[in-house]
Amino acid sequence: MISNKEIFFRNLGLPSSNPVGLEIEKAKGIYLYDEKGKEYIDLISGVSVCNVGHLHPKVVKAVKNQLDKYMHLMVYGEYIQSPQVQLAKAITDALPKNLDSVYLVNSGSEANEGAIKLAKRFTGRTEIIAFKNAYHGGTHGALSISGSESLKFAYRPLLPDIKFIHFNRFEDLKEITEKTACVIAESVQAEAGVILPATGFLSELRKRCDKTGSLLVLDDIQMGFGRTGKLFSFENFDFVPDILTLAKGMGGGMPLGAFVSSRQIMNTLTFEPEFGHITTFGGHPVSCAAALANIQVIKDENLIEEINIKGLRFRDALIELEQVADIRHIGLILGIDLKSIEQSNKIVEKFKINGLLTDRFLFRPFAIRIGPPLNITFQEIEKAISLIKKSLLEL
Repeated sequence: MISNKEIFFRNLGLPSSNPVGLEIEKAKGIYLYDEKGKEYIDLISGVSVCNVGHLHPKVVKAVKNQLDKYMHLMVYGEYIQSPQVQLAKAITDALPKNLDSVYLVNSGSEANEGAIKLAKRFTGRTEIIAFKNAYHGGTHGALSISGSESLKFAYRPLLPDIKFIHFNRFEDLKEITEKTACVIAESVQAEAGVILPATGFLSELRKRCDKTGSLLVLDDIQMGFGRTGKLFSFENFDFVPDILTLAKGMGGGMPLGAFVSSRQIMNTLTFEPEFGHITTFGGHPVSCAAALANIQVIKDENLIEEINIKGLRFRDALIELEQVADIRHIGLILGIDLKSIEQSNKIVEKFKINGLLTDRFLFRPFAIRIGPPLNITFQEIEKAISLIKKSLLEL
């Protein structure tokens, strides 16, 4: 009988020639279990998706309850569906007043696609400015605003009128002009290896956008929903975006995304042309029910209160190790630089052997990611640290 592994490599379209290839039978909390029952500590959280862990009982209950009521009914935005509207209320209640309109979609890529369409529609401008070493998704438009040629050279021509500037380079902000529809940024550059903003950089970016009438789009897809020690990452810094994009940690493990703006800006998608953005499965009611429960878990379990302490525990335990060149972190996301790409290649495999799962950043291949579920306990942190140290010593 043909195995799942054989089918995986024979019949699934794969994004790389060298996938991890683990066959996972079940997951619970911070742990994944393969077909042989081997336990792995998940230090990636599905890349900041499973912020409340795997199969959180309250999220599972919400999904099951919604399944008993209905699943897909109609293309998004036509019927009033309780999970969608209650989720929109929960999100906007937690945001500044100018972010009061939520458009629900399927993924982070689609959220960013919607955001750049919205910015162009509202401003009547075409130029988009993005940052080098930023990642915004794999679809055609999202790839166009991602700041690394390595991922997109094979797909040109992409969207025109895109300009890239350097994150944390204040003098580059002068490139933002009255021609610029929007600037898309991350509060913390994720796939660049957890690059934090220089003091005052994001507030100066905000001021420059205000001066030129350009919209500021914040991609909070990887850093949202508690990862940085705040529900939304911009709350750590002195600025508020005009458009906010969300996904990953939003759905509690279910596929979901959103772009959020003011009602004034969002309404421009409803005319000339009507259906300025349309999505069949966006805001799927089961995903929205999971997201509502996910937000409630973050609040009820006070997960954000301990995030910075947990992140610091990882940092303090690992920063002095001989194999570690540098650590950057905010909240419970760490970018750990090793001393070479060869070491980072080896450590990912060592981790897997020793029951840990992590990965490398797209644009910083000598660094590894540590971003476990936010509800990892302090006892589990010590267990993970012990295994990380063991793995590093075995390099």
